[in-house]
Amino acid sequence: MKVFRYACFAFFALLVASLSACSTGQKHGTVGQYVEDSAITTNVKAAIFQESDLSAAEINVETFNGIVQLSGFVSQSAQISKAGQVAQRVEGVKGVKNSLTVKR
Repeated sequence: MKVFRYACFAFFALLVASLSACSTGQKHGTVGQYVEDSAITTNVKAAIFQESDLSAAEINVETFNGIVQLSGFVSQSAQISKAGQVAQRVEGVKGVKNSLTVKR
């Protein structure tokens, strides 16, 4: 029984250490922020995918602290502003940095 108790204690200690290491990561302030940013990224990609004149495969989306970064290539310059508008409408987005460029 003592071995089981020590094994449980060791597992719990490792779990706590792992979670504390994640919560102070350099990229995101907390685990919650990382999860929120991941959800925003997924929702922006889904919104772009639903637009028939935008190619979700050619537009990269990253989110940091609610700020969405769009990068990649589009066929027409109008698609650059369209992608930015679509991203801005997603719930939780605080701002959009649009680095899309037109293919030549």
